[in-house]
Amino acid sequence: MDTFKREWDKMLRGEVYDAVHPEFLRRLEVTREKIWEFNNLHPSKKEERIALFRSIVGTCGETFHINRPFRCDYGCNIHIGNHFFANFNLTILDEAPVTFGDHVFIGPNVSIYTACHPLEAEARNTGVEWAEPVTIGNSVWIGGSVTILPGVTIGDNCVIGAGSVVTKDVPANSVVAGNPARVIKHLVKGEELRVKS
Repeated sequence: MDTFKREWDKMLRGEVYDAVHPEFLRRLEVTREKIWEFNNLHPSKKEERIALFRSIVGTCGETFHINRPFRCDYGCNIHIGNHFFANFNLTILDEAPVTFGDHVFIGPNVSIYTACHPLEAEARNTGVEWAEPVTIGNSVWIGGSVTILPGVTIGDNCVIGAGSVVTKDVPANSVVAGNPARVIKHLVKGEELRVKS
């Protein structure tokens, strides 16, 4: 097994890996070229835009809409369900898998991170890191300017208030808000909820 394959497998397993291996940098560049093309296609080129987005991400449901610009690292570690909507400036650092269920609605300027770095400066400066997956359930609404940190799982039917920093798992049927985000309400089926995005 070559050194890159070993490091890539370590990345996906959540182990410390060499993030400055030349092949990682090459793959990042390839993805950035596709993202540049996706973000700069004429608005009338809908079919080309859909096909290009599908070529960037790992898997994607039948129906989705992404307001540009969109940014990610590798793309292949992103998995999107059906009826997905993302507003402007979605950023996903997908060193580990980032998985979205069906009917996920994302406000503008949302960032989702999986990459982790050593606290100790000497180790950090060597370029090693590790990654922790992010999983977002079905029927989740993520408000504008939310940041989701590595290792977080968000359960089904949740609402994440605008500007929140999500540092730990969110139980299903919850409304969370704040920095760090905390549960402020448990949702009851059939309850009408009005939340500003």
